[in-house]
Amino acid sequence: MKSNRVGLTNADKIFYMLNDFILLLALLVVLYPLIYIFSASFSDRLAVVSGKVFLWPVNFSFEGYTAILKDPRILPSYANTILYTVVGTTINVVLTIMAAYPLSRRTMIGRNLIMYAFAFTMIFQGGLIPNYLLIKQLGMIDTRWALIIPGALAVWNMIIARTFFQSTISHELFEAASMDGCSHLRFLWSIVLPLSKAIIAVLVLFYGVSHWNAYFNAFIYLKSKELFPLQIILRDILIQNEVDPTSITDPESMTKKQGLADLLKYSIIIVASLPVWLVYPFVQKHFVKGVMIGSIKG
Repeated sequence: MKSNRVGLTNADKIFYMLNDFILLLALLVVLYPLIYIFSASFSDRLAVVSGKVFLWPVNFSFEGYTAILKDPRILPSYANTILYTVVGTTINVVLTIMAAYPLSRRTMIGRNLIMYAFAFTMIFQGGLIPNYLLIKQLGMIDTRWALIIPGALAVWNMIIARTFFQSTISHELFEAASMDGCSHLRFLWSIVLPLSKAIIAVLVLFYGVSHWNAYFNAFIYLKSKELFPLQIILRDILIQNEVDPTSITDPESMTKKQGLADLLKYSIIIVASLPVWLVYPFVQKHFVKGVMIGSIKG
């Protein structure tokens, strides 16, 4: 296979060389912190606090992960986060598609007015206190639904999905299907969804990552510890191991405690991020296509 750069002028070759160098430099800038965090999480606490970790783990150790997993709250909070992510993402994707598909059809009466109403909510919001009072009046305080229902539909994601349907699913396709007696619901289920795997993958990734990293709503609306998601528990573990210099007079004890705090910090980042890293490769192939088509103005 011939290279795509055969026959280029010297100026073009210099441009590509500079471009490759800049991209490689950007890759290193982004990749090194991830490698450092991963290596530090498997290193000895004294090696971490003394700055000996550079690229590879030093005095390989599972101490950070052992300290996290010893906490009896970890597994229940992991289960809670998985539940919130799976149920919440399912509701998000279903509602987003149900809103985006009809708004993508030019035959829908009043669709522009409805879109303005959706867009209005992106610019003007009630604020924290009105939102809290609303959740309280709905009886969702200290319930799982407080983390699922309030963010059931993201307008920006709905606009991306609507634009994808406008650009990909032609009106002529529905007309052909309707001649055989196909309703909108059947058309959506049998034709639109199979042709929309790219945008569905994008929606699943956006909503799933948002639910997995959700912290603030749980902090505000939940009181029962058995309902706490993973992020709240990891925060509590990190706070419990923070070092107060005024309460420690022994330098050696302070160094060890600071080392454990730093080690826990890096281990917590890996524990919280690992599921997202594992899921991303399965949706990555659809990601660029879905975002680019869905971002076209329409």
